[in-house]
Amino acid sequence: MANALYNASISTITFGDQYSISRCVFPSLSTLPLRAMQKGKHVELKRTVVVAKAKSESDFDDTNVDILLSQRVNAVKPSKTMAISDHATALVQAGVPVIRLAAGEPDFDTPAVIAEAGMNAIREGYTRYTPNAGTLELRQAICHKLKEENEITYTPDQILVSNGAKQSVVQAVLAVCSPGDEVVIPAPFYVSYPEMARLADATPVILPTHISNNFLLDPKLLEANLSERSRLLILCTPCNPTGSVYSKKLLEEIAFIVAKHPRLLVICDEIYEHIIYAPATHTSFASLPGMWDRTLTVNGFSKTFAMTGWRLGYIAGPKHFVAACGKIQSQLTSGASSISQKAGVAALGLGYAGGEVVSTMVKAFKERRDFLVESFREMDGVKICEPQGAFYLFIDFSCYYGREAEGFGIIENSESLCRYLLDKGQVAVVPGSAFGDESCIRISYAESLTTLKTAVKRIKKALIPLSSAGLV
Repeated sequence: MANALYNASISTITFGDQYSISRCVFPSLSTLPLRAMQKGKHVELKRTVVVAKAKSESDFDDTNVDILLSQRVNAVKPSKTMAISDHATALVQAGVPVIRLAAGEPDFDTPAVIAEAGMNAIREGYTRYTPNAGTLELRQAICHKLKEENEITYTPDQILVSNGAKQSVVQAVLAVCSPGDEVVIPAPFYVSYPEMARLADATPVILPTHISNNFLLDPKLLEANLSERSRLLILCTPCNPTGSVYSKKLLEEIAFIVAKHPRLLVICDEIYEHIIYAPATHTSFASLPGMWDRTLTVNGFSKTFAMTGWRLGYIAGPKHFVAACGKIQSQLTSGASSISQKAGVAALGLGYAGGEVVSTMVKAFKERRDFLVESFREMDGVKICEPQGAFYLFIDFSCYYGREAEGFGIIENSESLCRYLLDKGQVAVVPGSAFGDESCIRISYAESLTTLKTAVKRIKKALIPLSSAGLV
């Protein structure tokens, strides 16, 4: 049951009173041939199965509906993190006691003062549209935060508030990239970065990093892969999925290379900036000499303030680029929720780096990190890079690849290992292939320590048969 739900996600869309379309999405990246659609038949494209069925006696053939999708959307892969999280949720709802360590979502409630600000906004009737760029109150608060905490200066017209940091990133990619441009992305990467590049008809250029170097980008590798087509470099620090943090020295080396390429802009995704563990410290790329003019800084409220469902993020940068992002947003979603923006003002009012409320959460994350690192480090063949930030452990389990599990089959790669752990251990984690590194899996420790202890026991128990199994 777990194996089946891991592999497929089914949804049904109803059109009026006559037709419904059921869509089944499989995480596999293989592409299957397109079959001609007939009544009661299906179309398979990139492992997406669409079944059209008439709800009445009318014949679907009579409508002559063309259900083919655009080349742009067919080029984009679905998010594996979202797919696995949805599968795990479906299992839990079906009564299967799955432990969900796939999603990047803090288990803490939104701090009370923030929640109260949102509720007050509703009570006071603050429920109408806001300016597309966000309320002046929130943008001023963001400017103050960036100056005090990040040492970068902006005015409110250089800030665009969006429905989450992900929207801020994709709008920036769409705003500055043209067909044929290249978007340089260090791997392991946040799962959506390459797909954002493809949405903009740009080409993602993936630069591998290594666990032996804490998954940090080698400046020499960056320099060797830049050309006149290079338009964007996307950095994420602290990094999802590795938890790696770029030091100021390393960022300065990268900035020196970036400065040699007039067309090259930088998106610095800093959504995890305050979930960081001493002695690591956060440096904003835009604060480095000469980088303000070419950097788009992305941040938000989801991770630091446990506000994932409030959907609130922002981008800061030169007005020319931010205005372009705003133009796109005005035609897509318009401004973010008025209620969430009031809550965002309250969040930034908690004090430097979120004050005691955030430091308490970070302390809990560090305790969980330390437990997981210690638990997995004792396992033979397993490689670990201790996270310096965020709340993920990106762990190399490739020593189990090539082994055969009874009743399951061969563990071929990170995806089959995750499927095995879900099927046999009832723990949902994300394959490293989703992030551009086949050797690892990502474990989120945004769950209670008690839950993590149970998950580790399940994972270790599930791996015991693999430890004694021979390589196939």
